[in-house]
Amino acid sequence: MEKSDNLKASWFGKLNLKEGKSYFSKATERRVCFFMTMGMLLAGVFVKLGIF
Repeated sequence: MEKSDNLKASWFGKLNLKEGKSYFSKATERRVCFFMTMGMLLAGVFVKLGIF
């Protein structure tokens, strides 16, 4: 049985791991950046409201 170099997750798209480097598709990169941006936006709102 051969090992596959590709790691797949349902919402994460295709993630290629080769020689210690990770390669994303354009759609996956946009999705990750979107969630990171939303996280930073929520953190800023919480800080502004004095919750943290």
